[in-house]
Amino acid sequence: MFDTRELGRRAGALKRVSRTVEAPADLGIEVIGVPKGAPLEVSLRMESVIEGVLVTGTVRAPLAGECVRCLEPVGREVTADFQEMFSYPEAEGAHRQAEPGAEEAEEETLFLQGDLFDLEPVVRDAVVLALPLQPVCREDCPGLCPECGALLAEDPDHRHEDVVDVRWAALRDFSAALGPAGTAEPDQQVKQEKPPRGSGDDPQEK
Repeated sequence: MFDTRELGRRAGALKRVSRTVEAPADLGIEVIGVPKGAPLEVSLRMESVIEGVLVTGTVRAPLAGECVRCLEPVGREVTADFQEMFSYPEAEGAHRQAEPGAEEAEEETLFLQGDLFDLEPVVRDAVVLALPLQPVCREDCPGLCPECGALLAEDPDHRHEDVVDVRWAALRDFSAALGPAGTAEPDQQVKQEKPPRGSGDDPQEK
């Protein structure tokens, strides 16, 4: 919670605040986020306006996650900017119901709770939107070997022999037995026997 009492309600009044708070749980996405309890450095500029308090700020936080290519740990920092209006509950038009869609607009409006406002939902949205959707340990990360899962960054020359489906093993063996022209090797060719003498097929007998 942040306090606006020192700011007052005089339109145009300004106040700057810097604070370090602990990160809430689940501040991130599946592959990367801010660890629970990590320091969030929040810098705010609060301005009193007719409708309420306009808050403009920046949040910085450490990130922890994993590379989507090689699954190695990824650590970096995120910086996110935000701006939000916290309205006075009694401000004119804050609870307007007559216009179409007024109920939906009221649900999206954030209100001051007395002289305090809760910045957590604003910071959460800003940080999550600033996160990389596909974090990588480095831009040219080669990832993992699809065959064995080896880390290709540690072994750039990593290779595998061609793997033949066992269902094609017989065809592979048969192809290996063929010569370059697709015929059987000489030692495996079947020699044609000469027709027996007297069979009538020998032209010299005629």
